[in-house]
Amino acid sequence: MDMYQNPYMAFPGITPEEMAFLQQGTADLTENQKKYFYMVYSSKRKSPQDILIFTLIGFVFVAGVQRFVLGEVLMGLLYLFTGGFCLIGTIVDLVNHKTLASEYNRKMAYESYHMAKMAAQ
Repeated sequence: MDMYQNPYMAFPGITPEEMAFLQQGTADLTENQKKYFYMVYSSKRKSPQDILIFTLIGFVFVAGVQRFVLGEVLMGLLYLFTGGFCLIGTIVDLVNHKTLASEYNRKMAYESYHMAKMAAQ
């Protein structure tokens, strides 16, 4: 990775907080580990816009789609069978789609970090 070019800028919808978190979290990785981290994290990361789209799909068609995409299968099933908690939960997810994406991406960053540490040893 080129030190003058930030590869995280290519992520759609990245916030300054997420970028700072990623830079701080990968500071102790070697160049090969950073490349592996970037490859793994970019395949797992969800943009806030994607979560918003899936929530809108859940609002109009099948409630809980956004929760399945985020890997929350039990919440997805609960939303599915209750109509998104009578649409209230889906509306809350519409408002909080950035927070949902941020929490998911933080978990994926931790997983990717550990995978990069293990793979390049």
